[in-house]
Amino acid sequence: MKGRKNEDVRGSAMAYNVLLFADPGIDDSFAIMYALLNPHINLVGIVSGYGNTKKEQSVKNSAYLVELGGREDIPIIAGAAGPLSGEPVQYYPEIHGPEGLGPIRPPDSFQNIKVHDYNKILEIVNQYKGNLIIVNVGRLTELALMFILYGDNALKDITEFYIMGGAFLVPGNITAEAEANFYSDSIAARIVMEKAHNVHLYPLNITNRAIITPEMVEILAENSPTSFRPLLKPTFDYYFKAYQKNVPGIKGAPIHDVVPLMAITNPEIFKYIPRRVKVEEFGNAKGKSIADFRPKPDPEPLETLDYIGMEADIPKFVENFMEIFLKGDYEKK
Repeated sequence: MKGRKNEDVRGSAMAYNVLLFADPGIDDSFAIMYALLNPHINLVGIVSGYGNTKKEQSVKNSAYLVELGGREDIPIIAGAAGPLSGEPVQYYPEIHGPEGLGPIRPPDSFQNIKVHDYNKILEIVNQYKGNLIIVNVGRLTELALMFILYGDNALKDITEFYIMGGAFLVPGNITAEAEANFYSDSIAARIVMEKAHNVHLYPLNITNRAIITPEMVEILAENSPTSFRPLLKPTFDYYFKAYQKNVPGIKGAPIHDVVPLMAITNPEIFKYIPRRVKVEEFGNAKGKSIADFRPKPDPEPLETLDYIGMEADIPKFVENFMEIFLKGDYEKK
């Protein structure tokens, strides 16, 4: 059951309370912008950790985006600096830029931002008890640490978890079989998929198809009334050039991390298969997501099943994406 809507802090519109775990990163940044602009999402906090950039840069990027959006009231929580395995972190400046926003560099004034620690997560969970959705679009280290530090019941009052991760019956994007969020901290991914409840998972099956084209971004760069307009084209162009090198012939770039946020407010766009998801932790298959897709899978307890997104109406995805960036700023004020 989807979380109850609350009155939006900005007015009479009804909105879902969302705590976002991210590692901006260009597509993470589009996800943050989308959440800030969507009138049906009440973003109550951002947990910002390593992934596409170092943790410190990730925190700075999140703070920059909420300031641009006029939402300095949203708490920024410092996440993890690396995976549970202790392995060195591999960053991807060729995809996201040296500071995570392509050619954009947040001003130095953000070096002294107020940053909260992990206890703020528990405070937010208790504040919105039974009426909060967690969306995770980065590595799963921070979510796993919540279970490790505070016990299996620490997040029992979360309504649902919406997670971008995994790849089923399609190639991975880090290895032949593994998607980046699951691969980069496979131990954390296994813990989260084992202990979290009411999980909606958005793997590469869907997110690889959530493509926005340069022509669409050109329209936004010329017509979006939002405060984010100056960022849209330069960040997207950088991201798109990286995809052109990695996927020859691609017509646009997949905005992976907007997908789970859109699924909250536009559930009719997506179709799911209920299966229990497991994650390989080590070896050549590290980070591989596994589910039983046989016509008659082995029976599993209903409470252990995850909802794997397997189909999406991409034209409707594009329509909603464009709509939010073309008028979302006005609707939220």
